[in-house]
Amino acid sequence: MDPEYRKMVAFLGTLGIDDVPHSGQKGFLAHLIGVYKDLDAWGCDRDLCRAGLFHSIYGTEMFRRWALPLERRDEVKSLIGERAEWIAYVNCLMDRSTFDALLQSDGPYRIRNRESGEIMEMTRRDFDDLVCLHLCDWLEQVGRSDMWDYRHEAWKQMAHRLGGVALENYQRVFAAAPATSA
Repeated sequence: MDPEYRKMVAFLGTLGIDDVPHSGQKGFLAHLIGVYKDLDAWGCDRDLCRAGLFHSIYGTEMFRRWALPLERRDEVKSLIGERAEWIAYVNCLMDRSTFDALLQSDGPYRIRNRESGEIMEMTRRDFDDLVCLHLCDWLEQVGRSDMWDYRHEAWKQMAHRLGGVALENYQRVFAAAPATSA
């Protein structure tokens, strides 16, 4: 386990997010921890697991119940590292339609910031890690959210792009989808 895990979770605990509702019966902090643990179980590196723990810290296109102000980015960077914070930041602020359009691409990886309109350019490694984080995030919550049809084609493309454990987990989770889902 990451030697900074307890410190990172303690920081999140100080933000008062334990009781913020997220994806059905689970609270926001429990969801963040769930994504971290799933990425760790998938064998992801430390940066990606840390990004997973903070993957929606600034809110997302879909999750807007709580967000840490962007003025605190440096504080998050010092806690989880620059690369982990960058991946979490892009996950939070990306316009998902520009992200989805890149899933079958070999680059360049340019994603529109949904708040500022600026283009955030990523390396292939960072983009693939973002794809992994984004898919893992959805797989951790889709059963509770009961939103099986939301962006279904994009989730399938992510799983196939990544292959391996990501594809296996996608197939396992979506095997539980109701028959009427895509």
